[in-house]
Amino acid sequence: MTLLLREAIGDTLRRTRTSQERTLREVSTSAQVSLGYLSEVERGRKEASSELLAAICRALDVPVSELLFDVGSAMAMGEGIAAAVSPEAMVAAGEKAFEQVDGLEARVIDRRKVGVCAA
Repeated sequence: MTLLLREAIGDTLRRTRTSQERTLREVSTSAQVSLGYLSEVERGRKEASSELLAAICRALDVPVSELLFDVGSAMAMGEGIAAAVSPEAMVAAGEKAFEQVDGLEARVIDRRKVGVCAA
């Protein structure tokens, strides 16, 4: 069965929220969205608008781009496609993250800062 985009977004939002040990109520209040609606989004029952997704990501202190990268990776894995692993995901997993970009090695220092040095 194919993973739907709304399900992948919901799974990723819930995983992010629970990893921060935050409740639905805390996040829904911060994002200014009803608790019931946020629950529906997390369960993949409702399609979140871009505005709502941005508000939820702000409440979780996660860039929308990071959320969408993680969602894309989850969908690729579900489709049997080798997915790229974000440096942030590697850091979160306790791995050192390296990325080759035009002959330079970008080294992740933490979730928000990247240092670049010659390879």
